[in-house]
Amino acid sequence: MTMSLVIAFWAVSFLFVITPGVDWAYAISAGIRGRVVVPAVAGMLSGHFLATAIVAAGVGGLLVKLPFALLTLTLVGAGYLFWLGLNMLLKPSMPTQGTAADDDHWRAWAIKGLCVSGLNPKVLLLFLALLPQFTDPSADWPVAAQILSLGMIHAFSCAVVYLAVGFAARVVLASRPDAAIFISRVSGAAMIVIAVVLATERLSA
Repeated sequence: MTMSLVIAFWAVSFLFVITPGVDWAYAISAGIRGRVVVPAVAGMLSGHFLATAIVAAGVGGLLVKLPFALLTLTLVGAGYLFWLGLNMLLKPSMPTQGTAADDDHWRAWAIKGLCVSGLNPKVLLLFLALLPQFTDPSADWPVAAQILSLGMIHAFSCAVVYLAVGFAARVVLASRPDAAIFISRVSGAAMIVIAVVLATERLSA
């Protein structure tokens, strides 16, 4: 795998990362909530690592060849995103001052972040379509190792962008509760729309 391939992959990957979507919505929600940006982003990165490992192990290709398995994954992921979006819509995040209560919810935010990325079939399909294209079968190291390395590059970009989004939301909206509630509800609505689109696309395929 040459440096030119790595740079080309990073450029394409970064374009996907800076495009607002479910991960952005979750990072913003965490930023509004307070001191949970880091665990929320760490959870989402874990989901991306999981998707990378699945593709590297060849399981992703098997899922695509099994319509029922892919349909189940899509519906479960869409259902979770819908539930999470509905909660954000009905119970929007409120700015906090980072009290001790936040510490009790770090694990919950990390687990939710893992589910947001790990149960998003778009992430798996994206990795399945993208990662192998930037590998070199003739290289000295295995394709699976190359895929894992590319996944780590993608995860690094995700970490930088999602942390920036989360902390920016925290700084900008911390003293503006009305704006924070509005943004949180918009993020929840976006998750619901994405969930419906995911389910509709798979059911009509």
